[in-house]
Amino acid sequence: MITLTNISKKVGPRLLFENINASFNAGNRYGLTGPNGSGKSTLMKIMMGMEESNGGTVTLPRKVGFLKQNIEDFKDQDVISVVIMGNKRLWAALQERDELYTQEITNEIGIRLGELEEIIAEENGYSAESEAEELLVGMGIAQSLHPKKMHQIPLDSQFRVLLCQALFGEPEALLLDEPTNHLDMESIGWLEQFLSRYKGVLIVISHDRHFLNTVTTQIADIDYETVIIYTGNYDQMVIAKTAVRSRAEDENKSKEKKISQLQDFVSRFGAGTRASQVQSRIREINRLQPLDLKKSNIQRPYIRFYPPEKPSGEIVLKVENISKSYDAHPVIKNYSCEILRGDKIGVIGNNGRGKSTLLKMLAGVLKQDSGKIEWGHQVQIGYFPQNHSDIVNKKGSQTIFDWLKAKKENVYDQDVRSVLGKMLFGGDDAFKPVAHLSGGETARLIMAGMMLCNYNFLIMDEPNNHLDLEAVAALAWALEDFKGTVIMASHDRGLLNEVATQIIAFEDDGIHNFKGPLEEYLAT
Repeated sequence: MITLTNISKKVGPRLLFENINASFNAGNRYGLTGPNGSGKSTLMKIMMGMEESNGGTVTLPRKVGFLKQNIEDFKDQDVISVVIMGNKRLWAALQERDELYTQEITNEIGIRLGELEEIIAEENGYSAESEAEELLVGMGIAQSLHPKKMHQIPLDSQFRVLLCQALFGEPEALLLDEPTNHLDMESIGWLEQFLSRYKGVLIVISHDRHFLNTVTTQIADIDYETVIIYTGNYDQMVIAKTAVRSRAEDENKSKEKKISQLQDFVSRFGAGTRASQVQSRIREINRLQPLDLKKSNIQRPYIRFYPPEKPSGEIVLKVENISKSYDAHPVIKNYSCEILRGDKIGVIGNNGRGKSTLLKMLAGVLKQDSGKIEWGHQVQIGYFPQNHSDIVNKKGSQTIFDWLKAKKENVYDQDVRSVLGKMLFGGDDAFKPVAHLSGGETARLIMAGMMLCNYNFLIMDEPNNHLDLEAVAALAWALEDFKGTVIMASHDRGLLNEVATQIIAFEDDGIHNFKGPLEEYLAT
């Protein structure tokens, strides 16, 4: 069990949450939700003792698995060792044992070695390497990478190793902050199955609605400056939360109407002979005072990709036998497809197979080695890169307003302001330096530019990364409603299910074009 008692936290003048009292019980799997900036990661760090609260206490079980982000600290360790470090007691015993074996064996050292062997046995240390290998393979990390140093393997694989570290050693509690980042669909599916079998306390933060709906049994929602725990998965929480709030608001309206009627009686007869009835009405007014409903911190951006000023021709794009290699390693070989106006295409596949490479070539930011890409009549391309820094330079002093205004010639200031407001950059936020933006804010700024420019062909590479659940839902609605053409790479099955009517799948045996939604493709 994890217990929070009177936990409060302020960041500067802003109150994130106050006097949280909550228990997280073994056998339950909790999704920790709330919009960007609500304090989800902060609360998780407070639980782990990595950040101080402004009051209150946290009680944890003895063995807790936590998904770390400090990847640089492990760069010179081999992959298997990094995973085993997830069991601190076992790792310390193994390190001490290895050190003692370098010394001359005395009676005292011999006794200590015996004690260490007992600890190693208690922590299942003799099967530690095989358990670590099983986790790594499940995360899609090939056995050939297991003996390598962390800095010798791809960056996304390094993050997967840290996830395996958190899962290792049968922890009594698991605290995972965005565990599906850097995972492909296959690895996400494996993780879902692993967590669904997990018997301890799970608390997970994720922007992947499908993942939360699959894994969680409760939702701990940060809102109204506290944490409210709802039974059920994310979608069930949204329904319950909306109903509770709606009932409270309806009760307040009913009370206000009744109070107005009573006050009318008091004002008419307050100075007359009906003093006892007036006093009775005053007592009733005091009893009926509406509840002070705190304002929700949830803000959903208003994302709309407006009808293109100039629709494209019927054929948006023709791809004929394109190929691309990196250092003589072929990533895409002799691929062809045809994209028509109005197509909504989802691009799926394991990491490293060429999804981003294909989108970059379609967007014209990367040149194919061979083959031909032909754009149709009046195609206007809006490109959302996976690496935001490809189009947002964070090294200068440029403001949000200036960056967005430069996206379109002769645009009016009020139009820029309007789009910024819809993407939650209100007031003085418009003059915030681009260099200071978070990942989620940068993603919203890029989308604001796409909204402003009225493109008729959107190419989007993992646009849901860094967005909160509210923003992802708004994006799904906008893309589904968009009258132009979309091709989008994503591992978010909920987003793809809502938007994509066709699939381009990068598989072991090549690239497949499938006319139909994701669920139909996965069922084949």
